[in-house]
Amino acid sequence: MARMLKIRDLTLRDGQQSAFATRMTQSQIDRVLPFYKDANFYAMEVWGGAVPDSVMRYLGENPWERLEKIKAVVGDASKLTALSRGRNLFGYAPYTDEIIEGFCRNAIESGLDIMRIFDALNDVDNVKSTIKYVKKYGGMADCAVCYTVDPKYPPLGLMDRLRGKRNPKPVFTDEYFVDKARQMVALGADMITIKDMSGLIPPARVASLIRKMKEGGVNVPIDFHTHCTPGYGLASVVSAIAAGADVVDTNIWNFAGGPAAPAIELVYLFCEKMGIETGLNLEAIGKINKELFTIREELCEYDAVHQFPKPFDPLRDRLPAEIDAQFDRAVKAALAGDEATLTDACHRIEAHFGFPAPNELVKRAEIPGGMYTNMVAQLKQFKSEDLLEKAMELIPEVRLAAGLPPLVTPTSQIVGAQAVNCALDAKKGKPKYTTVSNQFVSLVKGEYGHTPVPVDPEFRQKIAGVREETNYDTSKYKMQPNPVLEECGGVKLAEDEKEVLLLELFPMVAKDFLMKRKRERWQASRPAAEAAPAEAPASVSEPREARITGMVVAAPLPGRVLQVKVKAGDVIAKGQDVVVLEAMKMENSIPSEVAGRVKRVLVGEGDTVAENAPLVEVESADAAPEIAPAGAPVPAHSNKVAAPLPGRVMDILVKVGDKVKAGQDVVVLEAMKMENSIASDFEGTVLRIDVNVGDTVSENAPLVEIG
Repeated sequence: MARMLKIRDLTLRDGQQSAFATRMTQSQIDRVLPFYKDANFYAMEVWGGAVPDSVMRYLGENPWERLEKIKAVVGDASKLTALSRGRNLFGYAPYTDEIIEGFCRNAIESGLDIMRIFDALNDVDNVKSTIKYVKKYGGMADCAVCYTVDPKYPPLGLMDRLRGKRNPKPVFTDEYFVDKARQMVALGADMITIKDMSGLIPPARVASLIRKMKEGGVNVPIDFHTHCTPGYGLASVVSAIAAGADVVDTNIWNFAGGPAAPAIELVYLFCEKMGIETGLNLEAIGKINKELFTIREELCEYDAVHQFPKPFDPLRDRLPAEIDAQFDRAVKAALAGDEATLTDACHRIEAHFGFPAPNELVKRAEIPGGMYTNMVAQLKQFKSEDLLEKAMELIPEVRLAAGLPPLVTPTSQIVGAQAVNCALDAKKGKPKYTTVSNQFVSLVKGEYGHTPVPVDPEFRQKIAGVREETNYDTSKYKMQPNPVLEECGGVKLAEDEKEVLLLELFPMVAKDFLMKRKRERWQASRPAAEAAPAEAPASVSEPREARITGMVVAAPLPGRVLQVKVKAGDVIAKGQDVVVLEAMKMENSIPSEVAGRVKRVLVGEGDTVAENAPLVEVESADAAPEIAPAGAPVPAHSNKVAAPLPGRVMDILVKVGDKVKAGQDVVVLEAMKMENSIASDFEGTVLRIDVNVGDTVSENAPLVEIG
């Protein structure tokens, strides 16, 4: 009897997240679901990761409804799976067992079969609760070990200054990963995933890990998950299959390769060569792929690659003899453990079909591709692209100082953002770690869990104000406010447990999403004669045919308009933000370079704009106020607390009349997806607050005035 290999399809979650910024709408997903019912995938990853946030933030859709609608069509034909971050679920903070239990129960009731659970620190304690509650409510616990590598350390002199000793010994050995897997099995894991989120695991290493896990007491199915960005993806999947993997993760052809996982069609051909059964219905998969081609064209503005693979149907198209020979060469090399030949053959196969070439920069840097692109976007936002090389150099130092966390969401973002902060500090002549995010403080303090190596107590004291590791205290957790909306008929903002969970996991995004839904429902329920006419949104653009006569605020890079912050007639200051533009998965506040009066808004929210596209037309106005432009230093005598970097105001911690001390936090600013507590540099009384919660501010924008 032929060996059976199970396939988990990632197309509708990780595939579209990796390649298209998670922008597939429900209507697009609905078009492929009937074919998925016949495809015979062992599992389909359809939820978790960035899906719940993105469908609310960008698409105005309910994430619970997405899961339920997929289950309604696919039924039990394939197991539906989701990705969660252990105690962090989908967020950047640890949650209480009460919230974790409610989340797991509702996810399983909505159709989830398998929860893939990982912790960004590989701290097994952080996955215990999710394992417990997933299994309690009838789901399968798939526990992921996050693969990572030891950093390439800077020169020894810098290490001497940082730690006073030579380079640390290797941490992320085969034994490290096998031990983590064994611990998770002991807690009740039904499956173990080797999660190579960066695509950094070479073929020989994954084969070694799988064999050692099976020999070392990991007696549950082993799944292998990787990405193709650095060029190992397909070869490592073939190597994993040869080494005895029970499940591998793939994408369907038109959503595969590059930043995503390898194509199932190529894996299918390899399995045919190796005499391995998959049980897949390639006819149904071909129908899905045909529809995905059209959907990818519809998502072109978010396409991370802009390179379609050549059309190919493994059931009907014959391989050219030279490419067929490369498949044979690769299989022989995989079985013999010949990594170089296997990798070369797979690269030739992928090149023939037009999949993206390996990204050598990401491969050399040994960091996730998404982490790299986020850093580039952040530095562009600060107009400091020249600091990219410095920020990249700082990653090993920042990572080691923080306890060598694996680079996966959220730690990749925390470490990457801190490396950018340190580079910006140096540029301004300030000591490194002058600017630190709340998440970096929490990581160093110990609130995310146990790091792979201990944090130096002196560094922890400097960053977090404590010497000893301090775990997160869930007893101090405060639920998000859930106000009654009198203007919407007296309903609560979150009316049921699922909505409450959205509010807890995504406070700002869910608040906007739920508020909009309640307003729309209230307006629809009222008789037309009673319904108040809706105000025209500020973002509605005026006729675009008229000739532009004023100064223009233009898009500095291509993207999508998330928010328009002004309307015709507004008097604006030089440096005032007028539009929020989403580009490269980051939110960018676009300021006006001139003071004046808004003559016209030339775009609407949701519009996609090209680089240098006009956004707002401004006419000069002598009476318009002026604020310091981005990057200008705040005068030493000023009593203004200013934003050290651009971001969004999350919380204001003081009110007019409050007495504050030097060093006291007054505002919480979200920047680079991190929370930053902004402290007053001086003592006094709060005279004025210049911002509101939710405002987007530029660098050096005044926040609070102290007298």
